[in-house]
Amino acid sequence: MEYDVKDMGLADQGAGRIEWATQSMPVLNRIRKRFADERPLAGATLAACLHVTTETAALMRTLAAGGARVLLCASNPLSTQDDVAAALVKNDAIPVFAIKGEDHETYYRHINAVLDAKPQYTMDDGADLVSTLHSDRSELVGGVKGGTEETTTGIIRLKSMAADGALKYPIIAVNDARTKHFFDNRYGTGQSTIDGIIRATNRLLAGSIFVVCGYGWCGRGLAMRARGMGANVIVTEVDPTAALEAVMDGFSVMPMDEAARAGHFFCTVTGNINVIRKDHFAMMRDGAIVANSGHFNVELDLEGLAAITRSRRVIRPFVEEYALENGRSVNVLGEGRLVNLAAAEGHPSSVMDMSFANQALGMEYLIQSGAGLENRVYPVPEAIDRRIAQEKLAAMEVNIDRLTPEQEKYLASWNMGT
Repeated sequence: MEYDVKDMGLADQGAGRIEWATQSMPVLNRIRKRFADERPLAGATLAACLHVTTETAALMRTLAAGGARVLLCASNPLSTQDDVAAALVKNDAIPVFAIKGEDHETYYRHINAVLDAKPQYTMDDGADLVSTLHSDRSELVGGVKGGTEETTTGIIRLKSMAADGALKYPIIAVNDARTKHFFDNRYGTGQSTIDGIIRATNRLLAGSIFVVCGYGWCGRGLAMRARGMGANVIVTEVDPTAALEAVMDGFSVMPMDEAARAGHFFCTVTGNINVIRKDHFAMMRDGAIVANSGHFNVELDLEGLAAITRSRRVIRPFVEEYALENGRSVNVLGEGRLVNLAAAEGHPSSVMDMSFANQALGMEYLIQSGAGLENRVYPVPEAIDRRIAQEKLAAMEVNIDRLTPEQEKYLASWNMGT
C-alpha cells in the first residue's frame, strides 16, 4: 500500500486521539455500525480531500466499514494531524497522503496520488480535488459518478463551475445541510477559531477590539464567542442584510477602512479574496494580530503585506511578525491559513459528528440513487438532514413533541381560521 505521512511512529498516539474523538460522535458511530452490517458502499473507490483530523479519521473508518475503498489527502497544507495520518495507515490500512506543513508542490502531488486510484466518487473540502480532476487529470473525469463538498468556499467554486457548464458530475452540497452549517459553521468555527488564536498568541481577548470580517454563519459564531470572551466586537460586511443582522445582534458595524485603524485582533471568515488588503495592513495599530478562518489564505493580501514590509520573523510558533516600513508591526497567524486547524485542532468532535454524518449518508445516497442526477450541485436530501437531527437529539437524550392529528390537519388546511 502506498502512502506518504510524516512518521509512522506516531500511530499509537493518533489511535488514542481518534478513540477520544469517536466517543463524542454518536450519530456517526450508529451509521458505521449499520454500514458494517449492510455494506452499502461496497465496490466503490472514493478519493477524499479533507482536513486530516481525528474526526475525519472516524469518517474514513465509517466509509471503509460500508465497503468503500478509501484514499485520503489533505485539503490544507497546515491542517494535517500527523499522528492521525499514521494511525489510519497502520491500523486501518487506509492510504493517506498528508504531512502537516507540506509545501505547494507536495500538496498537489498528494492530491494526484489519490486520483491515481481512478476514483468513482470524490469527497472534497474546498474543491481543490475536483478542480484538479477537471483540469490536470481530466482523463479521469469520465469515470467519476458523483461527489460531496464540505465547505462554503468549495460550494461557491462548484456552483460557478456548474453555471459555466464545466462541472462533469453531480455534487452533494454537504455544507448547505442545516445540520452542518447551523452547527459546524457557527458553533464549531466560533469555538475552534478562538481556540487557535489563543493557542498561537496567549493574548487576552477581554477588553480588546476584535474585528470579524464577514457575518455569515461562521462570522456569527466567531463574533458570539469573541464577545463571550469579553472582547468588543466590530463586524465588517458587504451584504446589507447581514450587516443589519449584526447591528441587531448588538455588534458595531463599519467598513474595513475604519475597522483597520481600531482593531487589536482581526479574523476573516468570508470565502472571498483580499478582504484585508495592503492599505488596511498599513493602517493597523502596532502589534495588531491578524488571522483567517476562511478556507483559503487568499482572504489576506499577504503579497501586498510583504510589499510594505522591511523584515519578517517567526516570533513564536504560528506567529509571523511583519515589521512594516511605517515603523509598526503586524502579526499574522498560521501563515494566513485556517487558524483553527493551523494552530489548534479544528472543530470539536461533537459538532463534526453531524457534518460527517451528512458526508457518509450523502455518499450512500449518491451511490444508491445518484444515477439520474445532472451535472450540478444538489442539496442534501431533507430526509437525511432531519434524520441526523433526530439521531443527534436521541444521542443527547433530548425528547421533543410531535404534532397531534388535529394539529397536522390545521396546518394542512386553508379554511380553519380563528
